[in-house]
Amino acid sequence: MSLNTYAKHFPPHAGAEKAEKLRSEIPDELFERAEFNEQAGEKGGYSNYSYWGSTLRTFTKNKVAMFFLGLLILLLVFTFVQPLLPNQKNPTEIYKDPATGRFYKNVAPCAEFWFGCNNIGQDIWSRLWSGTRTSLFIGVTVAFFEVVIGLVMGAIWGYVRRLDKLFTEIYNVLDNIPTTIIRMLITYMMRPSLFTVTFVMCITGWFGMARFVRNQIVIIRDREYNLASRCLGTGTGRVITRNLMPYLVSVIMLRVALSIPSAIGTEVFLTYIGLGLPVSTPSLGNLINEGKAVMMSYPYQLIFPAVIVSLITISFYMIGNAFSDAADPRNHV
Repeated sequence: MSLNTYAKHFPPHAGAEKAEKLRSEIPDELFERAEFNEQAGEKGGYSNYSYWGSTLRTFTKNKVAMFFLGLLILLLVFTFVQPLLPNQKNPTEIYKDPATGRFYKNVAPCAEFWFGCNNIGQDIWSRLWSGTRTSLFIGVTVAFFEVVIGLVMGAIWGYVRRLDKLFTEIYNVLDNIPTTIIRMLITYMMRPSLFTVTFVMCITGWFGMARFVRNQIVIIRDREYNLASRCLGTGTGRVITRNLMPYLVSVIMLRVALSIPSAIGTEVFLTYIGLGLPVSTPSLGNLINEGKAVMMSYPYQLIFPAVIVSLITISFYMIGNAFSDAADPRNHV
């Protein structure tokens, strides 16, 4: 069809005239005139996306993680509320049988001793919760220092190229010395106490975190936005805190969640080999060590502390995994 023929059959305003004709056939009652708002017309697009808000929404959708979070909160609250409850016994006191005047010995769970008592007449129920408080204090303290020191040292190690060789050599020297030997030597030199056990684990626990953070930062330090920041004169500290650390939130939170049960497990191990807290200080390690000695005859003395350790470990593991997944922006909606 030629251009002239097309113009003859379809004039320029044919579409507009047809639309107007159709419009005239439709009743005016079906239309509502929209008023023009100049301010609304100037508004651009807006998104109410929040990283931490989206992270929390994604995390709370995980029913398994929420169950273990509730279980862990309940356990922590009861651990600190237990001494305030009525009719609670002293965890370090040795109780006597009023009928015979002798010390109780390996009494099975009963109305007076809910979880039984050990071979010298101490109440296992009160010792269990006192030991849980002690072990949680050690775990949280060690995890805090591990994260702080590990993040700082790992970030500097991974970002500042001039220090990479020096830090690598120091790490290789320290890493090739068995951690258990370092802890044994320091424990022998210092008096066994809560401070000693915490100090020993703090000075040796950050190696793995520093190495992990260093490897993660090396992967992303030379990306375009970091190069642009350096070209604009942005300081090292600001590049690390603003450009690099946000990408490591998910993996760091997982490491933090696993550090607490790991520290508790280390305390249990040190006590098991005789390098932990003194016997007079209730802890999960001491309780498991005592229960191990009478495991075949009085299994309840090992079962109760082992269950508490297992609950804490599993809860932190599940919560850490779920929060790590929730902190990944790719899982946000």
